Amino acid sequence: MMGRAIGAACGVNLSFRPRVLVVLMAAAAAGVAAPAAAQIYAGTSGSGAVVLSNFQTSETPDVVIAAPLAAPVPAVAAVAAPPPAAALAAAGPDALRAALFKPMIQKVAQETSVSPQLLHAVIAVESGYDAKAVSRKGAQGLMQLTPQTAQRFGVRNVFDPLENVRGGALYLKWLLDYFDGNLRLALAGYNAGENEVVRAGYKIPANKETRNYVPKVLAKLSRPTPI
Repeated sequence: MMGRAIGAACGVNLSFRPRVLVVLMAAAAAGVAAPAAAQIYAGTSGSGAVVLSNFQTSETPDVVIAAPLAAPVPAVAAVAAPPPAAALAAAGPDALRAALFKPMIQKVAQETSVSPQLLHAVIAVESGYDAKAVSRKGAQGLMQLTPQTAQRFGVRNVFDPLENVRGGALYLKWLLDYFDGNLRLALAGYNAGENEVVRAGYKIPANKETRNYVPKVLAKLSRPTPI
């Protein structure tokens, strides 16, 4: 039925063999471009019917629709994704150091139920991820623990990154509980000691260092960790 309908439209009698591309000939008769890969052959059968096929045979020797030449594919310069080290270096030195300590910080965060983002923010401000850092006041390691705080929270080797961060995380957790979840007061206590916050009337103490410290950590916390 389909062959007779198309033959009537083209003014010829058509007969079809397996794999004949009828739709392509109809498209050609209607002036529609054939698909890019189409190559159509035609011929006449012994009964006089026109035969179409996508293969050239003795019965279909003539090209009716030639497949167009493939358009050259424009060369596209391959842009390799930057290796992780290069990407981190582009983000700055903090990113390289943060990436180094990320698994350990995540482990401590899970153990102590303290946000890893908070730990990263405190470490970035306290030591810039320098595990050997020592302040003028004697605070040591990644989270700048004083000898008293280290002893209080069971840190034996203050320069061991895992011990140091675990001790600092435990202190932060204690401060958050002590100040009823008030992060600003907890951070002030971490910097100046909880007793100073209490003396200030449960407010950030007036000393310049602590007043600068709290917003610095909060600013770090508000930005994505550079890793």
